[in-house]
Amino acid sequence: MDKADMKYIKMTETPIPRLVITLGIPTTISMLITNIYNMADSYFVSQISESAGGATSVVFGIMTILQAFGFMFGHGAGSQISRFLGKQDSQNASKYASTSFFYSLLCGILILAGGLIFLEPLMMLLGSTDTILPYAKDYGMWILIAAPAMCASCVLNNILRYEGMATLAMIGLTTGGILNMILDPVFIFELNMGIGGAGFATAVSQYISFGILLYMFLAKRTQSKLSLKFIDKKLGTIGSIIKEGLPSFARQGLNSVSTVVLNTQAKAFGDIAIAAMGYVSKTAGLIFSVGLGIGQGFQPVVGFNYGAKKYERVRKSAIFTFLFSMVFLGVISVACYIFANDIIYLFGENDEVTKIGGVALKMFCISMLFFPVSVVATMLFQSIGKSVSALILSCLQNGLLLIPMYYILPIYMNITGIQVARPLAYILSAFAAAPMLIVFLHKLKKQQT
Repeated sequence: MDKADMKYIKMTETPIPRLVITLGIPTTISMLITNIYNMADSYFVSQISESAGGATSVVFGIMTILQAFGFMFGHGAGSQISRFLGKQDSQNASKYASTSFFYSLLCGILILAGGLIFLEPLMMLLGSTDTILPYAKDYGMWILIAAPAMCASCVLNNILRYEGMATLAMIGLTTGGILNMILDPVFIFELNMGIGGAGFATAVSQYISFGILLYMFLAKRTQSKLSLKFIDKKLGTIGSIIKEGLPSFARQGLNSVSTVVLNTQAKAFGDIAIAAMGYVSKTAGLIFSVGLGIGQGFQPVVGFNYGAKKYERVRKSAIFTFLFSMVFLGVISVACYIFANDIIYLFGENDEVTKIGGVALKMFCISMLFFPVSVVATMLFQSIGKSVSALILSCLQNGLLLIPMYYILPIYMNITGIQVARPLAYILSAFAAAPMLIVFLHKLKKQQT
């Protein structure tokens, strides 16, 4: 029995709870490490000044843009790769892997060039104030230099996950994240590079992480192959990658837009408000990583089994992932709610920042109890090729509901409007996702019989 047959048997016959958890744990660890090193950047930079801390919140918008393109190509190709492998078609899997990888690399290079040329206006567009601008430019320059690696790493990571090799993906991402946390204090304080040192540490770590992930493919650890000869220049192939990856692009892209809007609206309340909401976003990202990590462990299970026409396993994996996420996220959210002020205080030991950020974080923790509904529904629809349903839910959660709230609520509620906007958007999007998920799971049950 060859490696491909063994992988097929594993993905289509292993008990659902064990398979989802086995694939979800490495992905969750990867996302936790990634978010922890983002928080580490904010922590170390906040020791310089509140304006420097605000710069990490501003530049975070660039990182979400890069992730938007990376996830679009990665999820768009990965969901199809898992279905091709479910049909035991490695040729088409290699075509989609190579096409998405090289296009993402090109995308990162274009963002790098454009970002450096228009660096100052870009920082102002992302919500920088005049006092934050010098720090944002120093930090943002290095993030842009890392753009090709960040985009392409998203693709490599997702292909590994969708092939059911989440542990290999974890090795690449966690190595870069841990290295970043080690290098941050060295470059910032020991070498007196200031906020530029944090950006330089991130760039170095991203390229090392990219190298490790790429090695997994060059060493032939995967079923899909990366090669220029596999690139498909037909509009149909790249179009289908973009179509299936569009929900991820919308989710991350609108998250970037909402971050810019948040920073712009928070300007009225000063650098302290920008910094506080930025620290909340970084902490929220850590909690997100648990829900999304479990969900991303569930995606290859869905893709493989849907491609193999094992619809009952698809249904059971969705139900299990939802219940497991509810319990796991519930425990974490309760703990975070209790220690919300202490968590925000760790970033800068500033009472005003803690007051603003603590309230926002508590509201966010409440909304996390509704988060599994949206995650399971969106990732299920995306993994089986129902990209329109996934796109609608992604747009609701991160843009269509959230962005108008950032503009409207502060008019009537001042800073409180900014604090409650994101939690309220997540709760409403869960109510929209629930009936769509229930109806589809019922159809799967009929389809199997």
